[in-house]
Amino acid sequence: MNDQQRQKRFWHPMGSAAAGHCGSTVVIARGDGNYIFDIEGHRTLDAVGGLWNVNVGHNRPEVKSAIARQMDELSYCQTFDGVAHPRVYELADRLCAMFKQEDMQRVMFGSGGSDAVETALKMARQYWIAAGEPARTKFLSLRNGYHGVHFGGTSIGGSGVFQYNHGPLLPGCVLLDTPWLYRNPWRCQDPDELVAHCIGQMEETIAFHGAHTIAAFIAEPVQGAGGVIVPPAAYWDSVRRVCDRSGILLIADEVVTGFGRTGSMLGSRGFGVAPDILCLAKGISAGYVPLGATMFNHRVAHAIENGDGFSHTIMHGYTYSGHPLACAAALAVLDIVEREALPANAGRVGQHLFERLLPLKREFETVGDVRGKGLMLALELVADKAGRTPLDSAEGVAARIAETARKRGVFVRAMTNKIVISPPLTLTLDEADVIARTLREALQTE
Repeated sequence: MNDQQRQKRFWHPMGSAAAGHCGSTVVIARGDGNYIFDIEGHRTLDAVGGLWNVNVGHNRPEVKSAIARQMDELSYCQTFDGVAHPRVYELADRLCAMFKQEDMQRVMFGSGGSDAVETALKMARQYWIAAGEPARTKFLSLRNGYHGVHFGGTSIGGSGVFQYNHGPLLPGCVLLDTPWLYRNPWRCQDPDELVAHCIGQMEETIAFHGAHTIAAFIAEPVQGAGGVIVPPAAYWDSVRRVCDRSGILLIADEVVTGFGRTGSMLGSRGFGVAPDILCLAKGISAGYVPLGATMFNHRVAHAIENGDGFSHTIMHGYTYSGHPLACAAALAVLDIVEREALPANAGRVGQHLFERLLPLKREFETVGDVRGKGLMLALELVADKAGRTPLDSAEGVAARIAETARKRGVFVRAMTNKIVISPPLTLTLDEADVIARTLREALQTE
């Protein structure tokens, strides 16, 4: 019996555990560069990039060597109790230097994006205790937003499917409408008008709850799991202005967008905005060893470090905070990101791919929208193009298209009624053409 047929003693995340709901399993045996290979040796272009995270490609010798050297030196060391190791110093310094223009001055490490978000939420509340405004406990976030699977991140998430099975969540989490040109409650297709509606709603919500009760606004610069929703260019600057007027912290969830995916080192930087707190993961170590990081600017760091009473004490952290192997992997990955100018490559190749995908909207009645920024793109599938009626995901159209593409040598991700494309940032123009051509062929089979 091969791995595709053997009994599974694990559950797949984000899928049904019911008998009969599981189709065939794609078992990936190895990866190299921008390609993955299944257990039968079939070579497939990885246009999912692992899970938005294999930004530098698979099997990079520089990263493997860095991890091996670190294992020979020190495989594990905690960072509690005043203990540290050389790599955690080096990575913290490196990140603060990379994000100097955002005034990032302190970092806390975890094991991934959910950790990074949970840390941001807890430390945002601690900031307000240290700043003398403990009533600021609420969080504003966006519909369709995804912020991981810890209770905090689940509570501020903007999609109910992540909440239905888990009972009462964190109180004080308030959703605002997403600045989504293709679908919004105002049926608005003008970018500036949409921003005005969204900002007006944000201001009304703050007025209703009282700014003195709100700790932070958190959002992804470009929404990922919600469907690759790119806001109008003016949106983030307008949000920053509202937060400043109300004293509200701005948290950028850069778990997907950080380290170049949208064509800038940070998604928020690409929109000209400096957040107060950054949530980082995925691209920081490119999937080689799990790692997350949360960064704080001077405003937040100064208040906590100078807080009265117990408010300067950090009662948060993880067993694997600042793990030596993860830090070593991240330092090697960031060398590649900067040396090979991967944010710029993502912008250039991503625009090329977008232009190759855009005609699909004209050619196929089922393609209602093509959108994206950098190497973060999506096709939205519809039952009625004029009415923008979504395809019923139960019909399995997106899944069939993704399966056809995989069999033709390109691995893309089906998410409800969307096809999501997030390849390594090392993608070439020729490989972008392969993705576009293969998706066209897959759509033709429907």
